Amino acid sequence: MSTVALPKADGTIERYVLSGTPTERPQAPPVFNRIAYAAAHVVSDPLRDTRPWEAPAIDWEATLAFRHHLWSLGFRIAEAMDTAQRGMGLNWAGAQELIRRSLAEARTVPGADLACGAGTDQLSPGDARSLDDVVAAYEEQIGFVERHGGRAIMMASRALARLARSPDDYRKVYGRILGQTRDKVVLHWLGDMFDPQLKGYWGSDNFEAALSGVLSIIEDNRDKVEGIKISLLDNAKEVALRNRLPEGVLCFTGDDFNYAELIEGDGQRYSHALLGIFDAVAPQASRALAALASGDVAAFRATIEPTVPLSRKIFEAPTQYYKGGVVFLAWLNGHQAHFTMPAGLQSARGMLHYADIFRLADRARVLDRPELAAQRMKSLLAVHGIEG
Repeated sequence: MSTVALPKADGTIERYVLSGTPTERPQAPPVFNRIAYAAAHVVSDPLRDTRPWEAPAIDWEATLAFRHHLWSLGFRIAEAMDTAQRGMGLNWAGAQELIRRSLAEARTVPGADLACGAGTDQLSPGDARSLDDVVAAYEEQIGFVERHGGRAIMMASRALARLARSPDDYRKVYGRILGQTRDKVVLHWLGDMFDPQLKGYWGSDNFEAALSGVLSIIEDNRDKVEGIKISLLDNAKEVALRNRLPEGVLCFTGDDFNYAELIEGDGQRYSHALLGIFDAVAPQASRALAALASGDVAAFRATIEPTVPLSRKIFEAPTQYYKGGVVFLAWLNGHQAHFTMPAGLQSARGMLHYADIFRLADRARVLDRPELAAQRMKSLLAVHGIEG
């Protein structure tokens, strides 16, 4: 077994012995009885990254290879979402290239599916002067996705959150956009723990009022809404939404704290999934979802529940920096050759955080190549002055 000298919060160094064994991969993409989107990250190219904060370079080959990894495990892909650092390293120009390339790549893979994030991030929130500016920005992005043969996930808008004065303003904007989309879309309720600029989305800081607002939008446009992703890290709020959705409109959990119980459901209703954590724990989530589809709830729980403490660590406050933990695990597992991110976002978390992720990933059987993971962890620790 590999041993790594890991730092602890009390300032001491622990001789940590890896004990986890890799999760077996399926021979063919499994079939699930839940819709499962994995929100995927992008791989930076540090050898071409001369301006990582302003115009980060993307390694397209490694980025697309990771999408093949997710497709091979049975997942749909939620493309160009916040996991891909939208608005935190990946701008609209980069997102367009990502969307175009991923849609073209999906057409080469039998059964591959993805939906693409469309928002208003080509607008600086301060530059949007009116609701018409927000509508025009949404029209541009959804139009781009649809022209390239894709389906849209209508991302929450920082500009709309700043400009809207009431739930009616949200109803106007969403009604205009949904009235002209070609296909059904997935709405996106992203809490301010993921993005502080989205505080008060749907027109209120009060959950019940916000819930009433978004439900009225869905009711008005139910023929254009496939479902809604809710990311509030509060399972009771998700259940409240899920129980009140119109027939045929799906609830997609984006709760990276409580996804196991929400996907399993309460015997009457359950959530589908659109999760950033599935990027990091794809083999384990795939195996768990396949077990659930076969009726083996015990195997589902035994496989997925150990990933929950890991996810809670990755998504701990300040939650918007969770992307660091996701890319860290992609590096440890050999999906990319380096641990750098667009805009240098890997620096948003400290070594104690990454050491805790390493321990929890080992215990959850998320380290697919333990020897490689140990070697890479040692190299990262050495750069930070920890050798042993």
